[in-house]
Amino acid sequence: MSGHESTYEPKTGFEKWLDTRLPLPRLVHDSFVDFPTPKNLNYWYTFGGILSIFLVIQIVTGIVLAMHYTADVDHAFASVERIMRDVPYGWLLRYVHANGASFFFLAVYVHMFRGLYYGSYKAPREVLWILGCIIFLLMVATAFLGYMLPWGQMSLHGANVIVNLFGAIPLVGEGIKTWLLGGPSIGNATLQRFFSLHYLLPFVIAGVVILHVWALHVPGNNNPTGVEVKDTRKDTVPFHPYYTVKDGFAIVVFLLIFAAFVFYMPNVLGHADNYVEADPLVTPAHIVPEWYLLPFYAILRAITFDIGPIDAKLLGVIAMFAAIAVLFVVPWLDTSRVKSMRYRPVARQFFFGFVAACLLLGWVGASNPDDPIIPLGSDKLVVEYSDENGLAAARTFEVYDEAAAFRDGLGEEAGASMAVQKAPAFTFLHLGQILTLYYFAYFLVILPLLGLRERPDEEPDSIHKSVLAREPSAGTPIAQPAE
Repeated sequence: MSGHESTYEPKTGFEKWLDTRLPLPRLVHDSFVDFPTPKNLNYWYTFGGILSIFLVIQIVTGIVLAMHYTADVDHAFASVERIMRDVPYGWLLRYVHANGASFFFLAVYVHMFRGLYYGSYKAPREVLWILGCIIFLLMVATAFLGYMLPWGQMSLHGANVIVNLFGAIPLVGEGIKTWLLGGPSIGNATLQRFFSLHYLLPFVIAGVVILHVWALHVPGNNNPTGVEVKDTRKDTVPFHPYYTVKDGFAIVVFLLIFAAFVFYMPNVLGHADNYVEADPLVTPAHIVPEWYLLPFYAILRAITFDIGPIDAKLLGVIAMFAAIAVLFVVPWLDTSRVKSMRYRPVARQFFFGFVAACLLLGWVGASNPDDPIIPLGSDKLVVEYSDENGLAAARTFEVYDEAAAFRDGLGEEAGASMAVQKAPAFTFLHLGQILTLYYFAYFLVILPLLGLRERPDEEPDSIHKSVLAREPSAGTPIAQPAE
């Protein structure tokens, strides 16, 4: 926290010598031991520590896996199988790395939703929030690059779909696409580039995480009330042992759940087609990314219309990237003076709707866009033929036997043919378009208007009074504790 005085005292001669030259122990002590932390943080705030652990897990397992992986289209799939079968504990390393990516994204989504709910993006923490958004963007890029490395069917065709999207960008799109591919199509150069970047980006993420933690320690932690620290002695407790124990417990629980997936359900979060070696001549029936990128994939597919000279493909790409870009400007879109939605009852309802929309977008992204959700009628059979005057005619039937009998009774000169007429339905595409509209409306319309119009509940005077007081009902002033 800004203005926090160091309490570190070197005790040995070596510590004193090091402290005058490289005060690293002092930095660790002041940042993670004696750092004053709001005393009302709940378990939603433990996901920052969980993310740190999983970043280390991903980097360590990734380095070891890279020692055995071969970035060559002729040997990549076989090298992954060799890791699974022949490398000592290679199966464990790969399952930890693959499932670790899913749990990494699960934790970061919870971390981001918590920040949105408690207003952790508001002043004076705008830079902290922006650095977090940069980390998320780097995570998305790293995950996409890593998806290609096993060289399975989803790896090849999923990468082909995403890379071709860059070609839709005017003027520079084809150049970016060719640079990414290393040639006219996906091949050995593409795989080597993806492997190099996938290996590099986690270290870039680690560097931005350091800046993220630094930016956190300048204004200090936000807290569920959104009220800033007024009295360090009353409002805060040292980070150690209070939050090291709390974070440690949450990390252990999260790792136990993670271990259950690694040892008992290692493939449940992946796609079965990725265990089939990549074949450019065979395209999977339904190409999808990993589950943690499905909401953005649904937004991409929701745009099926042109706007003036901008075609649907480019609009989809713009919408997909805008879904992440809008997060960077949330601190200026939310006009409310109250940080925490704990005291904003109307905004809280819209926020839960936003969370539901994001979850439903993931469901839409995993589904075929043309599949019906709510049928608005039944399919019919249409018999098309030429009447006695040679004019085109058609007749619909609901029963196959009736349609077939009518067609056969027309004679060959009628040139009759029969086809299925699909009934109108509310499909996953329609749901995706509605959810995409709400996603952007939440940031661009709802947050700005609510900040100006909503009447929030009364906030507590300080953090320590909110801890001592009873949990209030909506609209009830905070009870003041006896002095």
